[in-house]
Amino acid sequence: MDTLTLVQLAVLAAASALVGFSKTSINGANTISLAVFAAVLPARESTGVLLPLLIAGDVLAVLVYRRHAHWPTLLRLFPAVAVGLVAGTLFLKYAGDGAVRTSIGAILLIMVGVTLRRRHRAGPPEGEERAQAGGRAHVASVAAAAEGRAAAEGGATAEGGARSEGTNRTAATDSRPSGRRARNAARAQAGTYGVLGGFTTMVANAAGPVMSLYLLSSGMRKLGFLGTSAWFFLIVNVTKVPFSVGLGLIDGRSLLLDAVLVLFVLPGAWLGRRCVDRINQRLFERIVLVATVVGGLQLLLL
Repeated sequence: MDTLTLVQLAVLAAASALVGFSKTSINGANTISLAVFAAVLPARESTGVLLPLLIAGDVLAVLVYRRHAHWPTLLRLFPAVAVGLVAGTLFLKYAGDGAVRTSIGAILLIMVGVTLRRRHRAGPPEGEERAQAGGRAHVASVAAAAEGRAAAEGGATAEGGARSEGTNRTAATDSRPSGRRARNAARAQAGTYGVLGGFTTMVANAAGPVMSLYLLSSGMRKLGFLGTSAWFFLIVNVTKVPFSVGLGLIDGRSLLLDAVLVLFVLPGAWLGRRCVDRINQRLFERIVLVATVVGGLQLLLL
């Protein structure tokens, strides 16, 4: 860091502006920033320089989106994130720069593949689902009308009513295991993403894409996504500070560089807030995925 050129400082300034932009608009774009910092600085040192800038961006994001957070999602994640933080700290203590970059890049690309596979299995896009739901509702209304006419003509027998009630009870009973399976699957998903998020954020400040993929796979809409991400990263990044200081990643030199670069986080956050309202949900999700792939490939190829 003592021998940074003006070109390197300019590149870091642009990456710092992207930090602010990602915090208030497209969180996955942050992987490009961490790849740039890892390219200009040694990988381990880059995590210490980047962390205070991320916290500054987190504070701005919370100020803008604090009312849109989904706290049940956050509370499900935090226990698993704590496990990931401890694992990441141990990994950083012994791993070299090359191992850090390769492992994070591979994790990001794997998570993109998992998300795309889950979407493919989930069925048609939201617009098509609404059209299909409308068609089903129309058929159901026609059937209900026919049933009403039949009831008016002949009435329902007591035996039929009892049989219908028994069927409803059976259906309700059958739905219980399905509900338990869904809850268990949701807990397992939160645990997996939480551990990966804690590990990647500790090792390379790269939990943005992991959490983005988790929130997208949970069906979270744009503002809920941004509000939940803002609170999550503010809490987690502040928690990481003592670990980073203990590992020697944050010191006086890194903070001096942060004092200069933080000035570029602010305009980036302002630009992101201006742009987010112009991005529709489908485009928002696609940009997050593309940014994740770009960041992962950069880490692997550096």
